[in-house]
Amino acid sequence: MIDKWFKKDVEKVLKDKNIVVLIDESNESKFLLDCLSDDILKYEANDEIEELKTKYFIEKEDSDTNKYIIYTNSSKEKLKFIREYCEIDGDIHISNIQNYIKQKIFENLKENINKTDSELLSAAKNSIGKDEIYWRGLISGTSGIFDLGKELLPFIDNPEQYVSKYDSATKIEFYKRINEYLKQQYIDKPAITLAKEIVNYIFNVLIENKDDNLSKSIYSTWIDSKEYGKSFIKYLKQYSLVDNIDIWKLDPSHPFRKIDIEWLKEIGKNINDQTKLTQYIPRINQRVSNKEANKIGITFWKDVKVLIEFNKDEITKLSSINECIDFYTKKLYKVDQSIRSLYTEFIDDESVLSYYQEYYKELMNLFLDKWFQYFDQYTQTQTGKLKEIIESNSEKTAIIVGDGVTYETSQNIASKISSEFKCENNHILVDTPSITENNMSQIYVSNGTIFKTLTDREKFLSNELNDKNIGFIYLDDVNEDTQYDYLVCQYKDIDELGDKMNNKALKYFEEAENTFASKIEMLLNNGYKKVYLITDHGFVLTGHIKEHDKIEVNFEGSIKKAERYIRTAKQQSNITNLIEKEQVHGEYNYVYFSNTMNPFKTVGQYGFSHGGLSPQELITPYLSWSNEREDINSLNIKITNRNELSNVTGNLYQVKIEANSSLDDIFSVERKIVILQFNNNKQLSKSEIITMKNKDILKKEFEFDGYDKIDVQILDANSKELIEKVTVSKKNDRDLGGLL
Repeated sequence: MIDKWFKKDVEKVLKDKNIVVLIDESNESKFLLDCLSDDILKYEANDEIEELKTKYFIEKEDSDTNKYIIYTNSSKEKLKFIREYCEIDGDIHISNIQNYIKQKIFENLKENINKTDSELLSAAKNSIGKDEIYWRGLISGTSGIFDLGKELLPFIDNPEQYVSKYDSATKIEFYKRINEYLKQQYIDKPAITLAKEIVNYIFNVLIENKDDNLSKSIYSTWIDSKEYGKSFIKYLKQYSLVDNIDIWKLDPSHPFRKIDIEWLKEIGKNINDQTKLTQYIPRINQRVSNKEANKIGITFWKDVKVLIEFNKDEITKLSSINECIDFYTKKLYKVDQSIRSLYTEFIDDESVLSYYQEYYKELMNLFLDKWFQYFDQYTQTQTGKLKEIIESNSEKTAIIVGDGVTYETSQNIASKISSEFKCENNHILVDTPSITENNMSQIYVSNGTIFKTLTDREKFLSNELNDKNIGFIYLDDVNEDTQYDYLVCQYKDIDELGDKMNNKALKYFEEAENTFASKIEMLLNNGYKKVYLITDHGFVLTGHIKEHDKIEVNFEGSIKKAERYIRTAKQQSNITNLIEKEQVHGEYNYVYFSNTMNPFKTVGQYGFSHGGLSPQELITPYLSWSNEREDINSLNIKITNRNELSNVTGNLYQVKIEANSSLDDIFSVERKIVILQFNNNKQLSKSEIITMKNKDILKKEFEFDGYDKIDVQILDANSKELIEKVTVSKKNDRDLGGLL
């Protein structure tokens, strides 16, 4: 505020004059010059030589148009060459800076202030850029010279740079105020040392959960700050927690992951003790909702909460396979989501994970007892699913066929997709064994024939639906130009990652989920009215598995053993706790499954597997999203020469397009379109964007270019909605050159 008051004094003189002399006998007012704009030229004259130079330069320049301020710490009586400026133009005389400050406060605020000289000068310098509230707070005692709530964070972020703006006296006052906050005596020390003391103090406030709103506010702002966030990570890494901390005393917003690990272990040890869990729940709820914890990536408490709050008593009430399926898709899948998140977070720390893994297995064993009690009622619904989807949709439709996408994973994907698209959430029960070759064939092939390659499966579907314009493409290659009536996309990342990397693949699954979500939205925003997500099978995660958990069998004859199933040439007799299915597969006639989540003992790594009969492997997503936004453009686009295009002579053909609307509104003025050419579902060309207005007639000529049949599609350039399409056929009669 002192800057505004000083500017007013200067402007009062320069209103009618061109020069003002600032006489600063206190030798402490020079900082006020920095408050003036560069439009006022500044000179300093503290002795006779400087006075003479100043007078020379001012009179050499156009002093009638320029404005000047001359600073001097000499008294008026001692001035020689510039004294006439004081007499002719004007001066501001500050014999004592503190008195000047007090005078300005009284003149403008009608208040007196009680501060020491050094405090008053520091306050004046710190008031620059602030309003009168700053001074009123100082006068009333409701605030200090320095606002630590605003100044501590930039100081600890870069201590030396921050204090460089202060002169030595102001810096000392600033340091004294910091030491008051730290409740310690002022000792001159490097800025970086003081900054570390502040950080340690804030961290100790959190550790001891002290009632210190200022420290906690600084901490919260620091974590949330894009500008200062990097320094927080640096200080946190340097900080060492002392031993014998009361881990349950800490503030819920603390940043110490090590404490969370200790909490996890303590809760894990008592996870089956309901009395103790009741005591832990409030702490878990606090951590789940704490924005500071979430900001620094401590988000696993929500998964712990799901696990320990899951009501396992509901499992005992299940009385059919359909009830088991319904229970899994509405409630139990959330437990799978949570355990996968915990596996992802702690797969390399068995000391934490073991408690929660065992608890999860206990829950699943309870459910599997019911699941397999009614498993003879299980019927797969997977065969011919692509044909079923295509035949039931008349509008432009895309189907994403994932590989190894569990039901719980699909719910994560759904949560990432905009709510503007309507989602229908259903499931498919897959065939067994739940492996890619078998289940992908079931999806593509309506008669149940098993094909080894994707090409053969796609060929079967194309032949079966040869009247449909079906495009086959890998999901990674989908872009806004991918335009078919029916699009089938394959995406194999999850299964390939799991098969190759087992537990190490977990950290990449979220990236796959993001890919699914982004591609689904892209398709919905580019003309597809409906997008489906289905998959061949799910998977189970075994985490850290002990040797005694692996299932050993003594089968006779030729066998083929996998982690989740075993094929045999002949029927086995010693199959206690195993489920038998008669199924011919090459030389094998039977397949056997475990009725637990434990794997068969095989060569290789464990962690990610499928092929068995658990709900995680067999209940798969059948999700669809609809784009129900209505096209407000009422300008109709029509191909008017359809009959001519069905039998074209020669290598050239012309498409006639007409724009027409019976309405007279802003949405009928014009429409932007693109024209695409296809042969055998392969895109041949895409036109430039064409703007059509009402009553326009467009004639576009194309070549067959070696093809006998061309599919022409007209799309709305903005929405990618399919507006019109026609099949152009070339007449192959020999040209007789007019002889007949």
